[in-house]
Amino acid sequence: MGLTKIEIVTSLVKIDSLQKVLGKLGVTGMTVYQAMGCGTQYGAKEYEVEEKNETPALLPKQMVMVVVDDAVVPKVVDAVEKELYTGHIGDGKIFVSPVSNVIRVRTGEEGLDALK
Repeated sequence: MGLTKIEIVTSLVKIDSLQKVLGKLGVTGMTVYQAMGCGTQYGAKEYEVEEKNETPALLPKQMVMVVVDDAVVPKVVDAVEKELYTGHIGDGKIFVSPVSNVIRVRTGEEGLDALK
């Protein structure tokens, strides 16, 4: 069994609903932190910009990081995509990366045992 880190960039208004969806899927832990950033739209809200400014506008975002068993990655990614989708610029991004190990400092447990 392997481990995968899923990092989700989204807006502040989506955090509560995303938390509920992940909880229903049995995700046992998550880390949420504030971030600033922009995508290809250079920080433009709600519409595509034909001409990009030289300086991108950084917009407030939330990063959600979870580590899960490889077996549930497709289910988690699918649920997150469905929850965040609005069809508008700024729906977010999902980054999926392999994790070589997780260690719970208090007990020394490793791998999936450290996540439970």
